[in-house]
Formats: sequence, structure tokens, C-alpha cells
Amino acid sequence: MNYALQTRFSDPGPYAELYDALPDDVDEIAAAVRNLIVHYRAGGIQLTDEHLAEIDNRWVSAILATDQKRNGTPLTAPREPVDRVAGCCRDHTLTFVSILRHKGIPARSRVGFARYFAAEFNHDHVVAEYLDGDRWRMIDPELEPGDPQWDFDVTDLPRGPFLSAAEVWRGFRAGELDGDSFGADPNPDLPLKLHGGWFIRNYVHYQLAHLNGDELLLWDNWGAMTDTLDGADLDLTDQIADLMIASDNGDETATEQVNDRYRTDPALTFTGRSYVTSPAGGPYAWHDLY
Repeated sequence: MNYALQTRFSDPGPYAELYDALPDDVDEIAAAVRNLIVHYRAGGIQLTDEHLAEIDNRWVSAILATDQKRNGTPLTAPREPVDRVAGCCRDHTLTFVSILRHKGIPARSRVGFARYFAAEFNHDHVVAEYLDGDRWRMIDPELEPGDPQWDFDVTDLPRGPFLSAAEVWRGFRAGELDGDSFGADPNPDLPLKLHGGWFIRNYVHYQLAHLNGDELLLWDNWGAMTDTLDGADLDLTDQIADLMIASDNGDETATEQVNDRYRTDPALTFTGRSYVTSPAGGPYAWHDLY
């Protein structure tokens, strides 16, 4: 896949000209994204139902349309948190990736788990990678560089603070990682536990979709994804996780194989129909996206 090209998710559409005024410096681009989007759970503001519904903006063009309708100013013009578009890590990353692609820089989103938001729980997270010379450099565009609470460089994430979903799945399957310490919420009393093996498994499938240009919401569901491990095709997830790990380690054959699996296996391929389980509420339902 050519990561310098926009996908249907990252394409800014009629708002591409907003990018032309942005600086070329990657860190300044990340700052512009933080100025545009506020995390719906971690932004420190109380969202109205209408504002919260913005987290279902699936396309970057929709994120930009929402911002311009509300603010109508260049993306670097300061916005108060309450005036920013509600989103999450996926939206910070995808918008960042969209801007870099507009500038001809290969960039992609990476799905996994962050080990730096809580001491004893690993939160689901999406970060970005971009081609810096001859290497893929990982950055968390949601975080402010230099913040003393991070003991690592958020603009050049080392291996460890962030683990891909495939790495976590392999560790879980080997009995080396506690599945209940990975997810969106550690609360065991929710109607559906938002952590554990089933959650990790679904994120392996998100990781594969994002790497193939289907940068879906983290509450889109399709194919072989489930809310339990009972009856799930664990071998399939083992296979694609192993291939993605090998691909990350430079195995070009594995890259070709796993991407081919995504394009040809109905259990993996996203074909435009999603069962949406949005945190914004409302009835869970199937949606035809295109």
C-alpha cells in the first residue's frame, strides 16, 4: 500500500486547502491537530449529547466540516476545548496522518495499547507512524511533547510504552500477559466487560484494517469480530497477528501475505457494512457506509 496517498477515510475532500496553510514541521502539525480535536473522555469538558455525537465522524472530511461550521478559521487559530471537535485517539491520529499524506509524507495509523496512561491498566490506543528518512517513526499526536508526566519522547515512541494489538495478542495467547489488564475500561461490572481476550482479539483485526487503509472507528464491527472468545476463530487471529509482527520486523513476504489475506478473506475484509457500538449511545445497529 502507498501510505503517501489518501484513503477514503483520510481524504479531506473539499477542505484540503486548509492544510496548505499548515507548517511542514511534523510537531507543529501534531499541535494543530490537538487544537482541532478534543478527546471525548479526557478533554476535561462536559459534552452535550450533540457534541458527543461528533465522535462518530468516520471521515476526516466530516471532522473538518464540523470544525469549519463551528469555527470557520484556519486550523492553527486557537480554539477553546469546548469549540473543538469531539473525538478520540483514532481521530487525532487519522487527521495527523491525513495532513502528512497531503504533504507527500507516507503515514499510517497503528492500533494497539498504551502502557502510559495508567499504572496497572493498558488502554486501547491509536498512534501514528510516518516515514522519516528510511525508518518508520512512531508519534503520539494526541500528547503534548515535553510534558513531564511522560518519561519518553512522545514524538519518537520507543518500543515498550506502546504495543501493537498483534504483540499483545501473542503475549496473551502465550500466557505472558494478563488479558484483563488490556482494554478500554477496567471496570468488571459493566454489562459488557471492555477488556480481556475478546477485546484484544478485535483490536488485532482493527490493526490489520487500518494498515490496509480502512481506518475505521474503534466501535465499527464486521467479519470475524466478536464480543467473546467462545466460538471465535482464534487460529485466524493467531495467523494474522504473527504475520503483522513479522512484517513489522522487516519481513516483506509476511507483509504481502497478511495484506493479501485482508483483501481476500471474507472474515477479515471490511466491505462497507459495520455493526456500530458507539459510546455516544443510541441503539446498536448495522450501517452501510458506502
